[in-house]
Amino acid sequence: MPPISFESVVGGDKAALAAALAEVERAPHEPATIELLTRAYDAPRGQVVGVTGPPGVGKSTLMGAVIAKLRAGGRTVGVIAVDPSSKLSGGALLGDRIRLATDPHDAGVFVRSMAARDRLGGLAEITAAAMVLMRAVYDVVLIETVGVGQSETDVAGAVDTVVFCVQPGSGDTLQFMKAGIVEIPDIVVVTKSDVGAAARQACADARTALHITGEGEAGAGWATQVLAVSTVTGEGIDQMIAAMDEHFAILAAEGRLEANRNAQAMQWLTAAVRDLFGREGMRRAGELTLEPGESPFVRLAEVAATLDA
Repeated sequence: MPPISFESVVGGDKAALAAALAEVERAPHEPATIELLTRAYDAPRGQVVGVTGPPGVGKSTLMGAVIAKLRAGGRTVGVIAVDPSSKLSGGALLGDRIRLATDPHDAGVFVRSMAARDRLGGLAEITAAAMVLMRAVYDVVLIETVGVGQSETDVAGAVDTVVFCVQPGSGDTLQFMKAGIVEIPDIVVVTKSDVGAAARQACADARTALHITGEGEAGAGWATQVLAVSTVTGEGIDQMIAAMDEHFAILAAEGRLEANRNAQAMQWLTAAVRDLFGREGMRRAGELTLEPGESPFVRLAEVAATLDA
């Protein structure tokens, strides 16, 4: 198979992007794959938004409504839906066509399901690489995680903006506080706001949790927002997108966007070396470094070559 052209991927060819993602899964350490990922890493285009929360909170339905609004506004959207894994095949249990109602003929939307496998962090192993590819192609990249919990918070290490979903009357807000997740989201969304009083109470509880921990206070130009949304009535969807845009703009204006992304790349590099070579490999590698703007994929290849020598 000839190398996949970076130009065809960023040009919006969905077949080329699908083939590129397949190569990332099949041969993540091949020179051609590393070159493709590096070119994408050097050409970020869009905002990456992580959508997380307990199973059953309505993340997929909410994302469908957000995608429709973004497309109506002329923006292109890439979606990574991280699914639970089949114990038999290791593949994703839920297909993207079941989870998200999108038009398969719309060239401006691309949805890819990935299996979480044995990763407790709510993200699949190759999510970071897939995100880098999609970030170079689409205006907005949405990453939906399997769920959320004490060990399922690494979505913050792969996105620009974290949206945490809460369901009215479910006790999610209490778990939100107990699990220490309160410090992670940039936006808290109470789904199913059309249920009325329960949704208003959930919003109040979330604001209280943020206030108690101080996470809701304005810091570095941003205070975590709590919004009520309904995919039935459409309430709050525009406000959610506006909050996503505002947060992204503040990160860019304050110079934190590039710094955050470099820190995330460093985090990914460290995890990749640990996964490939274990603790002994980490010891032999010594202190890992990544200069601002340096490709973590190239750096991983360099480290791997040293450790394999």
